[in-house]
Amino acid sequence: MLPEDLDPPDPRQRALMWVVTVLLVLGFGACIAKGANEPDDPGLAEARIAGFGEIAFRVAPQPNEVECALLAATETQRARGLMEVEDLKGYPGMIFRFSQDTQAAFHMRNTPMPLSIAWFAADGSLVSTADMEPCLESDDCPVYAASGPYRYAIEVPQGQLDELGIVPGSKLEILGSCRD
Repeated sequence: MLPEDLDPPDPRQRALMWVVTVLLVLGFGACIAKGANEPDDPGLAEARIAGFGEIAFRVAPQPNEVECALLAATETQRARGLMEVEDLKGYPGMIFRFSQDTQAAFHMRNTPMPLSIAWFAADGSLVSTADMEPCLESDDCPVYAASGPYRYAIEVPQGQLDELGIVPGSKLEILGSCRD
């Protein structure tokens, strides 16, 4: 059969094909735009301090007070921590999130402000706390270790753990994105 032997397409069918094509293109464009504006991990929304994400959390038994902290979720972010940070830009502190239990120790090298740290188990229960002193430009800074395995750690300006409700018997609840 030759092309000239075919019946011309129905104008309604041609219009329908155009509508479907336009809708597919618009839908694909919307998916790309939405994906470009939101990170894969909601906890990695861009923070006010470059190089880190942010994450919402709550400490029980506080009455539903949700806070938004800086998030150090990658090895590079955790190694950097609050080094050289003098202003938390409105965040109460930084949460260090590990994918499995760890007993890694923390140090204060090149960290100008004194910090308090609390370590939490995978179930959110408090493991232990410590106050840490600045240690600038030194290779022999003290290290601070939890009293047992932990999954999360939170660093805050020294003396402010109580303000977040972090006391013996408290529990950390990670909530996800700060923008929800």
